[in-house]
Amino acid sequence: MPSVADSFVQWVRAAAPFVHAFRGRTFVIAFGGEVVADGRFAEIVQDLNLLASLGVGMVLVHGTRPQIDALLEERGLRPRYVRDIRVTDEATLKCVKEANGRVRLEIEALLSMGLPNSPMANSTIRVASGNFVVARPRGVLDGVDLQYSGEVRKVNADMLQARLMDGEIALVSPLGYSPTGEIFNLTVEDVAAAVARALAADKLIFLLEGPGIANAKGQLLRELTVSDAEKLLLRPTRLTTDVQLYLPPAITAVKAGVRRAHFVDRDREGALLLELFSREGVGSMLTQDPLETLRPATIEDVGGILRLIEPLEREGVLVKRSRELLEREIGHFFVVEHDGIVIGCGALYPFPESKAAELACIAVQADRRDGGVGERLLEFIEDEARRRRLNRLFALTTRATHWFIERGFEEAGVDQLPAKKQALYNLQRNSKVLIKPLKGGR
Repeated sequence: MPSVADSFVQWVRAAAPFVHAFRGRTFVIAFGGEVVADGRFAEIVQDLNLLASLGVGMVLVHGTRPQIDALLEERGLRPRYVRDIRVTDEATLKCVKEANGRVRLEIEALLSMGLPNSPMANSTIRVASGNFVVARPRGVLDGVDLQYSGEVRKVNADMLQARLMDGEIALVSPLGYSPTGEIFNLTVEDVAAAVARALAADKLIFLLEGPGIANAKGQLLRELTVSDAEKLLLRPTRLTTDVQLYLPPAITAVKAGVRRAHFVDRDREGALLLELFSREGVGSMLTQDPLETLRPATIEDVGGILRLIEPLEREGVLVKRSRELLEREIGHFFVVEHDGIVIGCGALYPFPESKAAELACIAVQADRRDGGVGERLLEFIEDEARRRRLNRLFALTTRATHWFIERGFEEAGVDQLPAKKQALYNLQRNSKVLIKPLKGGR
């Protein structure tokens, strides 16, 4: 069992690529007023400070719904909603402005803390807020005049970008201003998505109630595409209230070029860092296309393939290949890539005169071996062999006999290998020969 020190070293090494990748990137992080009301934001400040110290440009977009509702109750006013959008009359607008002012000041105060006895002690965050959003009235919805409830007309991206370039965190309230000086009440999700689109942000992150987005069985979806998300919205009642609010604008943002949208549990300690700096994350991530691709390898994949196969070569599971040999034979290889990282590889060496091919060098990243990567790789290579009109696939192995048998291979003698392969058979290694007929091959 690894020691605490070993675990720490492994975590730092695993996080290092993300630290490098995030420097100079722009993240838009959105959260409802509940995060401030229940005191959770004081803990999140430490994580935001860490991100800032790593060179991440951040725009924070806060909500104020519970604060507005509390002020309305104090003054004997009832909140009104149409399709979950607040009806903002003049009396309500006064509460909206007061609530936003209070929340903004509280956030700025928390971001300015010296954070004694914290990982970021004596560090400071410079915060900039302003009239970044131009808005217009929503008008009449379902026969109800929403009055001072508005929608985003334009985001002043140049002004925001200037603040980020100066090393400041930009704080955006869900208020918009018209060219004639009117103030409109906006929703945090629409403002966050509009800001992310305007800045072409790398990430749009929603802190919400619950672990993320779940499927109909209640299982957390760690990754989903825009197409997957749109199917979920066909049955919105199966989704939590926060997901119903945040998912549609997130889809719009990703379609418009925002690279990733994340949905992270606002109540989980360190969830923001765990989502950003670990391979699996702890929430849900929305992308335009699937993160996993299976494709022919290129010379740029040699380093990633070597990282996969070298531990197996040391254990004697695979025959050792030098970088030079791998570079010469890269045209025979296929890789499984996940979010830019090679997590699986395999090779196909055809023997056309025998209508056969060798399946070789199957390797999968250790923490992915239970995720079906090997099976998908095998199916892909089998299809490639069929496309080349080969009718059988063979493999030589010393340690993975059962894995191949469970997938349709059968043990055979060396004499059933193509003649050229028989001549190369290593008697000292004494590998098992496994053969699988390919249905559909000619």
